Amino acid sequence: MSDSPAPPASAESAQSQSRFQVDPVAEAAAAAASGAPIAGAIQVPPGTKSAMTPAKPTEATTGSEEAKGRFRVVNFAGPCGGVSPADGSSEFAQNSETVRSEASLHSSTGGLTHFSDTHSSTYYLRTFGHNTIDAVPNIDFYRQSAAPLGEKLVRPTLSELHDELDKEPFEDGFANGEEPTAGEEALVKDMSESKGMVKFGWIKGVLVRCMLNIWGVMLFIRMSWIVGQAGIALSCAIIAMAVVVTTITGLSTSAIATNGFVKGGGAYYLISRSLGPEFGGSIGLIFAFANAVAVAMYVVGFAETVVELLDSVDALMTDEINDIRIVGTLTVILLLGISVAGMEWEAKAQIVLLVILLAAILNYFIGSFVPMDFKEPMGFFGYKAAILIENMGPDFRDGETFFSVFAIFFPAATGILAGANISGDLSDPQLAIPKGTLLAILITGIVYVAVAISSGASILRDATGDNNDTIIGSLENCTDAACTLGYDFSICQEGGCKFGLQNDFQVMSMVSLFGPLITAGIFSATLSSALASLVSAPKVFQALCKDNIYPGIGVFAKGYGKNNEPLRGYVLTFCIALAFILIAELNVIAPIISNFFLASYALINFSVFHASLANSPGWRPSFKYYNKWVSLAGAVLCCVVMFVINWWAALVTNVIVMALYIYVSYKKPDVNWGSSTQALMYNQALSHCLHLTGVEDHIKNFRPQCLVMSGYPNARPALIHLVHAFTKNVGLMVCGHVRTGSRKPSYKDMMNDQIRYQRWLLKKHIKAFYTPVYAEDLRQGAQYLLQATGLGRLKPNTLVFGFKNNWQDWDMKDVETYINTIHDAFDLQYGTVLIRLKEGLDISHIQGQDEFLSSHEKTPGTKDILLSINTGKDSDSDTSKPSSKAASFQSSPVIHRDVKSFPVQLSIADEKLLAASQQFKKKQCKGTIDVWWLFDDGGLTLLIPYLLTNKKKWKDCKIRVFIGGKINRIDHDRRAMAALLSKFRIDFSDINVLGDINIKPKKQNKEKFEELIEPYRLKEEDMEQEAAEKLKAEEPWRITDNELQLYRAKTNRQIRLNELLKEHSSTANLIVMSMPLARKGTVSSALYMSWLDTLSKDLPPILLVRGNHQSVLTFYS
Repeated sequence: MSDSPAPPASAESAQSQSRFQVDPVAEAAAAAASGAPIAGAIQVPPGTKSAMTPAKPTEATTGSEEAKGRFRVVNFAGPCGGVSPADGSSEFAQNSETVRSEASLHSSTGGLTHFSDTHSSTYYLRTFGHNTIDAVPNIDFYRQSAAPLGEKLVRPTLSELHDELDKEPFEDGFANGEEPTAGEEALVKDMSESKGMVKFGWIKGVLVRCMLNIWGVMLFIRMSWIVGQAGIALSCAIIAMAVVVTTITGLSTSAIATNGFVKGGGAYYLISRSLGPEFGGSIGLIFAFANAVAVAMYVVGFAETVVELLDSVDALMTDEINDIRIVGTLTVILLLGISVAGMEWEAKAQIVLLVILLAAILNYFIGSFVPMDFKEPMGFFGYKAAILIENMGPDFRDGETFFSVFAIFFPAATGILAGANISGDLSDPQLAIPKGTLLAILITGIVYVAVAISSGASILRDATGDNNDTIIGSLENCTDAACTLGYDFSICQEGGCKFGLQNDFQVMSMVSLFGPLITAGIFSATLSSALASLVSAPKVFQALCKDNIYPGIGVFAKGYGKNNEPLRGYVLTFCIALAFILIAELNVIAPIISNFFLASYALINFSVFHASLANSPGWRPSFKYYNKWVSLAGAVLCCVVMFVINWWAALVTNVIVMALYIYVSYKKPDVNWGSSTQALMYNQALSHCLHLTGVEDHIKNFRPQCLVMSGYPNARPALIHLVHAFTKNVGLMVCGHVRTGSRKPSYKDMMNDQIRYQRWLLKKHIKAFYTPVYAEDLRQGAQYLLQATGLGRLKPNTLVFGFKNNWQDWDMKDVETYINTIHDAFDLQYGTVLIRLKEGLDISHIQGQDEFLSSHEKTPGTKDILLSINTGKDSDSDTSKPSSKAASFQSSPVIHRDVKSFPVQLSIADEKLLAASQQFKKKQCKGTIDVWWLFDDGGLTLLIPYLLTNKKKWKDCKIRVFIGGKINRIDHDRRAMAALLSKFRIDFSDINVLGDINIKPKKQNKEKFEELIEPYRLKEEDMEQEAAEKLKAEEPWRITDNELQLYRAKTNRQIRLNELLKEHSSTANLIVMSMPLARKGTVSSALYMSWLDTLSKDLPPILLVRGNHQSVLTFYS
């Protein structure tokens, strides 16, 4: 991959992962200069320029004349690294798919010189013996991070294979037309940092760690005590319960771990990538904390043993409790030093500790078969049936119960994730985690059961340790095992005995063949478990911090050294462990962490159930021995055990998890891990959509589902806010955007806009979808949207768009298109809403609009300047197009932080426009919504204001209804309308009957209308008929004299209605009025536009509404 000669055959196999050989440009140039053939490069014909200069059109390159000298041809190595046959060179040279761009000869990644296709840095591969740009399947194409050779490989895009050859290359130089995302850059960084890391196999990395962690403090210090309390049978049941929980969790862990590449983070990584950041983030914190507390538990167990040894030789420093604290503190400092030294030293220490532990366990079992007389007064008699029978049942003392004893034992089972917690340090986590974890559960479970049966069959519950407590004489009245064995330990019933299962925590040391080896085993078990937990907690916490889910903890994400050691996390874990060591009571610490670990296990099991239930195609674990219902049962069992162990601790744990879940859900971290939550959400949405299609629409369930012709959503905020006010949590809202222009935007641009503006809507808490389309004009694009937008029943039924205040300044062809769009909506049985503000709707021409809109919400020294999109020149132009993908994905328009900038001075008109654009975002002051329900359109004109008044921002506005009527029937019409509204259960403050609606308008208003339409009249009387017909055909929007005379009454009505609106509704917060209809093909566009303009001019915000004349209101139940 450099300018050095090609490697020899022995080295080629090491590079086989690349599956191709790259020919350095320097070699090709040298070959051209010298005329000597170079392996892997085309032999340059005599007389041609060097490879570093554009090739002139030759006979061999006639198939690619479009390239106009910009391309060159490169040969490839064969599958075995050899040179392609010479006879294939002519075929290769004539293949138009293999032309190369001179500008793309060098990789954008720098340093590496290789060949790429015309548009990208994608490598060419040899496909089926034919050199082509199309690539054969390659694992490197599916990686999220750098390939083994140090560069991310990208397959040719569809555009590269399909677009015309003379199309310009992508400007950014990336194969897929995109820059790497922040996540991809982080992955590349992780890959570069991981070089030289120490990686472990399944035995050293998982099996050893899990066995050491499970064989922790409980095996030697508490197992005999548990048998004394619960008896052999219930002790085996306790072990079996723990093994069932851990086995199910192990199976679930194996399934998740084998469903893709596993990085560092253990349980947190598995849960977060499966259930999402909400559950993952909450469980990550408590799991890391539980591991930190587990360090304290194991260290206290070690300290107890040391202090007992000191006590046996009368060498206590102060008293037992304080000595445990002192020894524990020194121990955890030592362990911190080993951990900080690195994973290599920690792994070596674990191997040594395992050898000691196995020797200690073997030592105990050998000793149990070698009874000695001096051990009998201490309760050990070897394997006796009498002892086995007596210890079979329970003998709970000191307030202990089955579940309290289970709570003490269960932390021993928490070691099953010791291997998974260092998943980032495993060479093959997908193989190591299932194999090592399940085998460790099996081996340790067998050993625990063996120890329980062995100690229960050979050791008495109580013994005095006194050789003089033997029975002399008859044994007829003996009832207990000690009596049958010749000892009288009845005095122990009064308490005070120091030996036996119930009283001596170090009884296994007494039974063993060599006592000090058991002590060494205790040290080994406790220290190894503490060491594993001390490593696990920082690793999990580091992974959590790297994901940046919680603020303020990013400082702990930093790693040091080749293994990326979380040194800061080690210090934090040390501090937490030290605080709990000071408690110095093992039985108090154990139940605390039991609930935290059980919560983690419950979520791991639930993750598998959830992923299986979601049925996502991405859920393909290679580990097949799991069942979603078993995993669900495991999750339920974990929750039950939590409450059984300690109900208040379980409640606290659940409250903490839910609080963290709610917090993360509220913060909405910007991550996308393809969780099963997303998959299940998709399944549910799809299922509900399909169910809706099987149910006929009913009037009671009608809701306005609006297609809003908004353009870029931030360009017309008033339009968006008003429609959102009556569709939020009620109906569908789609922001349609018809992009027009001479240059068709690429699919990539359209998708980037889709993501950008959808995020903008989400950021503004607007529940809507953004849908852009490209079309020749507004009408064609609107037709696309009207016919294709939606899914099943989730389909718009109402078209909403803004009124063109400046329509007289536009080309009348655009007005024709505008009016025809209204006709198309009616043809498709859409309801139509036209919104007009006298200040206007479009604010896209104002640069820095966001600063003006939000300056009152920000401090004077810090402002977010939002560069808006200026659609005045070109609807495709985006003046704020970011230079990187990371920036382009921010909520659009792009926000730049400026500490000292202040708004530039705006014109008075723009200030009014900006103020008006935000009026529907604010809470409306007390006032009225005037509903001019002049024509019955099915009830949409009445339904929209009703929905508005149900919203918090509009609750202070009352509905006033205006209807047309006759002067002599005003009371009758008012009562009839009141009765109708009452049946509809719609509250209103007043009903006004307009008896003077048919009076002729004022003369000056009629003259203004005549002036308005004057430029658009055909005036056919002043020209010949043929010329008039030709002009009408060329300009169909023109108003004919006949048309004007035919609709004189309707024209006067619009003028008169505007007078009445100014008289009655000039102070209304909002006017909702029946939209006048124009018969298609009869009323010209100019006349219809003039009607709409005249009707709605110089008024408060007005909605002209016309339903599709299907009932949307009903008074039937």
